[in-house]
Amino acid sequence: MEGSCTCGALRYRLLDAPMIVHCCHCTWCQRETGSAFAVNAMIETDQLDVTGPVDYILTPSASGKGQEVARCPSCQVAVFSHYGGAGRKIAFVRVGTLAEPAACPPDAHIFTSTKQPWVVLGEGTPAYEGYYRSADLWADAALARRKAVLGK
Repeated sequence: MEGSCTCGALRYRLLDAPMIVHCCHCTWCQRETGSAFAVNAMIETDQLDVTGPVDYILTPSASGKGQEVARCPSCQVAVFSHYGGAGRKIAFVRVGTLAEPAACPPDAHIFTSTKQPWVVLGEGTPAYEGYYRSADLWADAALARRKAVLGK
């Protein structure tokens, strides 16, 4: 899978499938995207081949650990981010920046307790009022990948 910012100066390629894809409905994601939710594909950063210039912007997060957003310095589109828990070891790729975003539908809806009331969730995709235990949802192979990169 490949993607880019709007102007094309910042491009990337996923070297493996995402470990998981979240559709996050928290108020922080709503505010930061200016939308009702954010859809992020989680992948090891060493499996994300990035070409072009990147500006890293540190923003606050609900956890208090912050979020480092990777933006194109030309068009300022947010392409991926790193959260404080995993740091730069795991990238949260904005699915909307993929050339074919339909290839990464959400595996789960999270923080639905703050989703907009007009967002209707379809059946078949797990939905959680907050977060969840990864062992309850992630495939064994994805859990092994996460453990390999984070050591836990």
